[in-house]
Amino acid sequence: MRFVIVTGMSGAGKTMALKILEDFGYYCVDNLPALMIPEFIRLISQDDLVYDKVALGIDARSDTSFRTLMQIFSDTFLNQYSCEILFLDASDETLLRRYKETRRRHPLAGKQDKTTEERSLEDCIALEREKISFLHEKANVKIDTTRLLQKDLKRQLQEIFVNDKNYHAMNVTLKSFGFKYGVPQDADLVFDARFLPNPFYIPQLKALTGNDLPVYEYVLSFDCTKQFYEKLLNMIDFLIPNYIAEGKAELVIAIGCTGGRHRSVTLVNALYQDLQGASNYGLRKEHREIHDPNAS
Repeated sequence: MRFVIVTGMSGAGKTMALKILEDFGYYCVDNLPALMIPEFIRLISQDDLVYDKVALGIDARSDTSFRTLMQIFSDTFLNQYSCEILFLDASDETLLRRYKETRRRHPLAGKQDKTTEERSLEDCIALEREKISFLHEKANVKIDTTRLLQKDLKRQLQEIFVNDKNYHAMNVTLKSFGFKYGVPQDADLVFDARFLPNPFYIPQLKALTGNDLPVYEYVLSFDCTKQFYEKLLNMIDFLIPNYIAEGKAELVIAIGCTGGRHRSVTLVNALYQDLQGASNYGLRKEHREIHDPNAS
């Protein structure tokens, strides 16, 4: 039996993750009282039960005393029942925004005593991060959902908990964009490809994009493009292992041209093809302006 404990920061996507795992055939239970957790795990671990995949949701609602959870999830207990821990996290700014959008009350917002006011949302997030840090340390899989769409989270969970692929500590997003529409706010690294020959001014290529072979071959046919691409690939090959070693969870590499449909798309597609075989990080690509027919 495969047993996964789904935990993390409130607002980071734990409920969504449980729903996704349920769609993948996991028997999911959420928000058990902490004192019931050991007995539940013992029961579902019995050989005569039919469950082969189980996920248990644990978060700040599970118990008012995190000391109880610390005692339960000792290394001995986790090893005895072969428990995997999936920890979902997000930046404080993202958690604040999500709570304000949903207008939900944080589970730690209650009054500390009769004379005090409720904790602010910022204080709740800081307190929860401190209280569940022991689960973060013990986690086998840590996923930062700050920049993840639901489909991206589903893909990652499927790779890890269904297809048994290796967990990637860092995910790299290659993003094409047009400078005329602004630099992506989530970009960690930005490269400017506007100096390269522009297919927009070739009548038979103008309406196409870097996803089309004629544009792809045109952009990559120039010596300046080949030199730039080689240096860019070498730099990325150097940087990614260092970002992984530093503990970075998400890396967004943005490549821009004027309109984001030709040169930047071509370079992102070429990078995606050359980096796709990497085993120590996840990789995805995104073309922000690909559907704009007026972009250049």
